[in-house]
Amino acid sequence: MIPNLIGRMVWRLIWHIVFSAALAAFTVFAAYALALSLPPQLSWLRAVLKEVYILFRDLFGPSFLFNAGGFAFFVVYMILFQLRRFRYLAEIRTAVAHIAEGNFDDQVPVRQRNELRELAVQTNRLVDRLKRSLDEERRAEQTKNELITNVSHDLRTPLTSILGYLGLIEQDRYRDEVELRYYISIAYEKSQRLNVLINDLFEYTRMRNGAVSLQKIKLNLVEMVGQLLAHHRILLKEAGMEGGVHADEPEVAVMGDPNKLARVFENLISNAIAYGKDGRRIDFFVRRSGREAVVEVVNYGEPIPSTDLPYIFDRFYRVDKSRSEHNGGSGLGLAIVKSLVELHGGRIEAASDASRTVFRVSLPLAAAPDGYGRTAVPS
Repeated sequence: MIPNLIGRMVWRLIWHIVFSAALAAFTVFAAYALALSLPPQLSWLRAVLKEVYILFRDLFGPSFLFNAGGFAFFVVYMILFQLRRFRYLAEIRTAVAHIAEGNFDDQVPVRQRNELRELAVQTNRLVDRLKRSLDEERRAEQTKNELITNVSHDLRTPLTSILGYLGLIEQDRYRDEVELRYYISIAYEKSQRLNVLINDLFEYTRMRNGAVSLQKIKLNLVEMVGQLLAHHRILLKEAGMEGGVHADEPEVAVMGDPNKLARVFENLISNAIAYGKDGRRIDFFVRRSGREAVVEVVNYGEPIPSTDLPYIFDRFYRVDKSRSEHNGGSGLGLAIVKSLVELHGGRIEAASDASRTVFRVSLPLAAAPDGYGRTAVPS
């Protein structure tokens, strides 16, 4: 872009010089023709002009008048005809100086149709990119500060409890072995919560930094969610809940990492147990929709408030902080779920009303071989 701009400016300058020289030559020859066509009554004027011409020719050479005229016309032409350009260039310089002081909301005025206009447009693009880069840097810094604050708060709470109860044990401040075991059980429970927080934070950080790799194989989602429900049978029974899988066909296949997708649906099951136990049931609906496999995880407990629904996939966001604290949630579960689904090229959505809460996971269907042994994209 810059070499082209400089090239056009050079050619424009050459054109100005050639045009000025041609205008000077035309003026000199026009003056000469005018002098020759003067009437006899003005023969004295013709004689004077001739003597002046001979004098300048003898003093400065035969090409002096042509050169002097060309230079004079070049100066006049540049001043009169390029005055707007010079003023516009001054405006650009002033605007750039103002932006350089940190006023990135301002822009260089875009006018005329020449290389200066292109320079203004490119300068505005540069300023816009710089502004976006600074905004992203500020958001990243704010995100880092929020992350540190939230992590510090969430880690400090169980750690304070652990230190408190272990301090009571270390100082022998318990009445009997029953109370000792009670203190130990609380410290162990808080240690487990601390372990969950650290593991979730580590996994979330790895995913955000792009350090997670996927080992994709062909998976049958109907079979996978059925197995996961069977593995959580005891937890569901303890919560007084039942689970079921509903699918119109026995196989809905996707290409995915089995461990990562299992983590997605395990987190959604745990979330349904924690917050939807009042509905006493969790259902999985597996189906095809166009080129996607859709898994809906439905519970029938307390609905998510509409004010909280847009933020439930944000890290450390809790709809009910006291209940999440009691259940040992890290506030990262749904953020991890969203990141894992997006790593597979899918998306996750949530909807909630008075009757049910639905988490809808959409993943690309696996390509299936056609009747000729070729790979066919599902329709």
